[in-house]
Amino acid sequence: MLDKNGIAKRIAQEVQDGFYVNLGIGIPTLVANYVRDDIELEFQSENGILGMGPFPTEEDVDADLINAGKQTITALPSASFFDSALSFGMIRGQHVDLTILGAMEVAQNGNIANWKIPGKMVKGMGGAMDLVGSAKKIIVAMMHTNKAGDSKLLKTCSLPLTGVECVTKIVTNMAVLDIVDKKFRLLERAPGVSVEAIQKATEGDLIVEGDIPEMEL
Repeated sequence: MLDKNGIAKRIAQEVQDGFYVNLGIGIPTLVANYVRDDIELEFQSENGILGMGPFPTEEDVDADLINAGKQTITALPSASFFDSALSFGMIRGQHVDLTILGAMEVAQNGNIANWKIPGKMVKGMGGAMDLVGSAKKIIVAMMHTNKAGDSKLLKTCSLPLTGVECVTKIVTNMAVLDIVDKKFRLLERAPGVSVEAIQKATEGDLIVEGDIPEMEL
């Protein structure tokens, strides 16, 4: 089974040369650490940065350099800084090729809930609604189940939605899945995880076709 860095490392295989990529907070931020050296891409944050580098080491931390989730980041020598209006113009103008973000729930039709649990304080929904409504491809990075052991891959989301029928791929600590015909399709297993364990941990309809390979990290 993967840890958070393992999930990020697997997702890094999905980015392509020339992409503009927005990283959500948490696990998605770690993806920048695992991008191959032979491809060039630009990481964007909706608070106004294009050209984020790897997650900072303790020696590299600059308290004034943060992403939209208020995490400290690094900036590449070629990075650009701009205001929110231009940043969201970039997003709403569909200039972001790929958005990678976390989620509390994903439904088998591609709906995603990632910003609010009713009754709990929310400081703001951030830019996720704009991102899932505009990016060309949406990948979710998350644990397969919640702290209670309940599946986060559901037939229908129970929490307030962030976006509708927008998720294209999900990478969890147990598996890689696509959404096809409003069902989850199992593509890869995490090391040491059986198909049966994934089926047990997935509430939504799960398509399993042929032998499911183990991830190569």
